[in-house]
Amino acid sequence: MISAAPVLARSGLVPVVAAQTRGVARPAAWKAAARKQAPQKRRQQRTMVVRAEAGSSLPKRATLADKRTLLDKVDCFIFDCDGVIWRGDSVIEGVPETLDMLRDMGKQLVFVTNNSTKSRAGYLKKFTGLGLNVKAEEIYSSSYAAAAYLESIEFPSGKKVYVVGEVGIQEELDLKGLQHIGGPADADKKVELTPGMYLEHDHDVGAVVVGFDRNINYYKIQMATLCIRENPGCLFIATNTDAVTHLTDAQEWAGNGSMVGAIRGSTKREPIVVGKPAEFMLDNIAHKFGLRREQICMVGDRLDTDILFGQNGGLTTMLCLSGVTTEGQLLSPENTIHPDTYVDSLAALLEVKQPVTA
Repeated sequence: MISAAPVLARSGLVPVVAAQTRGVARPAAWKAAARKQAPQKRRQQRTMVVRAEAGSSLPKRATLADKRTLLDKVDCFIFDCDGVIWRGDSVIEGVPETLDMLRDMGKQLVFVTNNSTKSRAGYLKKFTGLGLNVKAEEIYSSSYAAAAYLESIEFPSGKKVYVVGEVGIQEELDLKGLQHIGGPADADKKVELTPGMYLEHDHDVGAVVVGFDRNINYYKIQMATLCIRENPGCLFIATNTDAVTHLTDAQEWAGNGSMVGAIRGSTKREPIVVGKPAEFMLDNIAHKFGLRREQICMVGDRLDTDILFGQNGGLTTMLCLSGVTTEGQLLSPENTIHPDTYVDSLAALLEVKQPVTA
């Protein structure tokens, strides 16, 4: 069995793995971590309830004073990309100037995305193509998070990863020296349901990684299902469970949650999520850049991933209304996830460059 206990105990993912390892002997360390995690999870749930009740006051739109205070106390900004930096293939107005201003102020910038279709190298090309001054080491994609997670649990070199997803995941697995199958190579494979049809699967697969896949098909779903259900200890890993994504700037498109949902339904198991809002991604970023949580502000356009990611990690949070979330949704009585502040777009921070008037 592949033990994920060390990282999961730190990242808050232990209960998820419990669903994946029923009937498999579990190490004592895992059981201890699971017992320790339970009260922590209950405390977190209580904290979120208190937040929701205390949050009866509406979220506050950032004033000029709020923006200056934010910039004074924050050393690092973690930005979601889709809906904050760009929409589809178009940069959001004012973003390049805002990023340059923050760099001039000495701020550390990190760019995170739940979109796993590209590797970090692929995203660097996108940033550069859009005229944005970003370094490769500042990019953190969910494709990289999946590979980093497998590396962190010392995924056995003799095991393989079955990929439901695109080339971004494969490129990141290659950089970690992890064997993989599936991905784009299975895009055109079909299942002919003739009498007695039996689909063979690879018994050396120790993990299935599910990322956004524009070529999802029944063959991939069945292969992933067989590996998870029939290979002892096989992990079910999701880069994210986003309901929708911005593939173009014209409309929202079905997100990776639809791919993950298909395999969750066929296996009756919950995935280990390594992208936002999972704790693993934040742990890895903070360690990589040597940051303390109180130094960081999470900037995003989604309440249930970006803002929740920041809140669960103890970060300052700022919502941009330039993406998925509207002001009406944010201020709705049904919404219980409230950012520390919100702005129309990231460019709103440029207001601090205005001279202070008496």
